[in-house]
Amino acid sequence: MGDSQRFYLTVTAAGRLVMHGWWGSETTARRKFSSWVGEYGSMPGARITLTDEQQGSVLTSWPGEG
Repeated sequence: MGDSQRFYLTVTAAGRLVMHGWWGSETTARRKFSSWVGEYGSMPGARITLTDEQQGSVLTSWPGEG
């Protein structure tokens, strides 16, 4: 996987994938994350997650853990 697909953003609702995208820039991916929280955060059961696929770690998610 190249750097152009390093940062993976997903939106799920009711356990189903609604939207996803890949970005090579963490700055761009975090900006998209914020945008998607505004656009999709009101969906019932929405969960938005930004993952660094190269490191294998979740960078941030919404809603946050209790």
